[in-house]
Amino acid sequence: MTTPGGSDVGRRLAAICGTEFAREAGPADEVAGVPARWVAAPGTVEAAAAVLSLAAAGNLAVIPRGAATKLDWGAPPARLDLLVDTGRLAGIWHRDAGELTVEVGAGTPLRAVQATLGQRGHRLACDPRSAGATIGGILAADEAGPLRHRYGTPCEQVIGVSYVDAEGRLHHADGWSMRAADGPGLNQVLCGSQGALALLVSATLRTQAAPAARVWVTRSVWTPLEVHDLVRQALAGAVAPSAIEVDLPAHRAALIPRQRSRQGPGTVALLLEGGRAEVLDRAEQLITLLSGDARAFETPPRWWHRYPFEPGEVALRLQVPISDLHAAIYALRDAVGGPVPVRGAAGTGVVHAALPASLGVDRVSAILTAVRGVLLFRGGTCVVTSAPPVVRQSIDLWGPVAALPTLREVKQRFDPHRRMAPGRYIGGL
Repeated sequence: MTTPGGSDVGRRLAAICGTEFAREAGPADEVAGVPARWVAAPGTVEAAAAVLSLAAAGNLAVIPRGAATKLDWGAPPARLDLLVDTGRLAGIWHRDAGELTVEVGAGTPLRAVQATLGQRGHRLACDPRSAGATIGGILAADEAGPLRHRYGTPCEQVIGVSYVDAEGRLHHADGWSMRAADGPGLNQVLCGSQGALALLVSATLRTQAAPAARVWVTRSVWTPLEVHDLVRQALAGAVAPSAIEVDLPAHRAALIPRQRSRQGPGTVALLLEGGRAEVLDRAEQLITLLSGDARAFETPPRWWHRYPFEPGEVALRLQVPISDLHAAIYALRDAVGGPVPVRGAAGTGVVHAALPASLGVDRVSAILTAVRGVLLFRGGTCVVTSAPPVVRQSIDLWGPVAALPTLREVKQRFDPHRRMAPGRYIGGL
C-alpha cells in the first residue's frame, strides 16, 4: 500500500500503522456506494485506539471493515472519511485452560478459527452464510446460519468483548458486565450495530466439542403450509435437530396442486449431530416421522449455507414466529404476484428472500408495505438487507422499529458526535 501523499491525516495514519498499511482510498474502498478518503489497517489494539483518536480529533467519519462480505448491506453512510481495516487484528489471542472459551481478533476469518479449533476436536457453533466472513463482521451484522436453531446466534455466544470507542478509548467487558438489568447489555447493542457504535477489536466466545457425526435428513415439499406441518412434526419429536432449513425456489410448480407422483420443488432439511450410532438412529426415526420421500445424507444439500439472492437483487430478511412463517411466505408471494426464492431457518422463523433486480422502486416499496402490513400483526418484521443503489436510497429499509427510541439513546451514549458509521445503524441512526 502507498502512503497518502500531501495529507497530514495520511501522514499521521502512516505513522501509526506503518507506511505499508495506510493509504488513500481507491475505487473499491466504498460502503454501500459511498467512497472513503483513506484506509488504515492497524496492527495492534493500541494502534487501533490511536487511529480512532486521530479520527475523533479531525471529526472523521469511520467505518470498520473486515472481509467486506456484507459492506453493501444496510443503508449507505451519511458520510465516510476513513475505513479501518481489521485484517491485521487477527488470530486466536487466548484460550482458557478447559478449552471452553476462546478470544479471537476481530479480523480473523471464521474458517481459520474453526480450522485451528478443529485440530483439538472443538468448534464454534457459528456457521454464517457469508463465505470468508470475519468474526468482527459476523458480530457487526449479527449474521447467523443454520446452527442458530440449537445454539442461538453468534452474538448470543459472546461472553466478552474488547472495543475502541468513538473517542479512541479501549474498553474490555466480560461476564456480568455484558448484561444490563435496566436495558440492553453490550452484547445486545454492539452485535448487529454495523460498526455504528464502536470498533470491535476482539471477542471471547464459547466453544464446544465438535460432533463425531453429522447427518442431513431431507424431504421435498410443495407449499409453505407443508413446510409448517413438517417443522411442527419435527419439533414435536425426540430427534433434537441442530438445524431445520427450508429452500423454496421461484418455481411455478409451487403454485399448482400437489401431484403425488412428482417430487415437490422445495426442500426441508434437518441437521442431526452427535455420536455416529445415535445420530443414525435419530435419522431413521426422523425419516419415519416425515414419511414421503425423506432420505438421509452425510453431506448437506447444495443450497445449505447459501443465501437465495444474487448480486443486484433486492435481498429481504423476514422474521416471524415459526407458527406464522407460512403466512409470511404466502403474503410475500401475494404481494409479488408469484413465487420468489425463499431460504433459511424454518425452525426459528428467520428466512431470506430475493426480489428481481428488474423491479422498480415503486413496485418494491408497494411489496414491502403489503408484507409489513401482514407481519405487523403477527409479531414479524421484513428488512431489506441489500438492494441496488437507486432502490436502497428510495425505500424504507427497516420498516417499523419499535425499539427506535432506545436505539437512539444507545447511539447517543456511544457516539454522540455521529462519527461511527453515521446513518448505518438500525433506523438510519
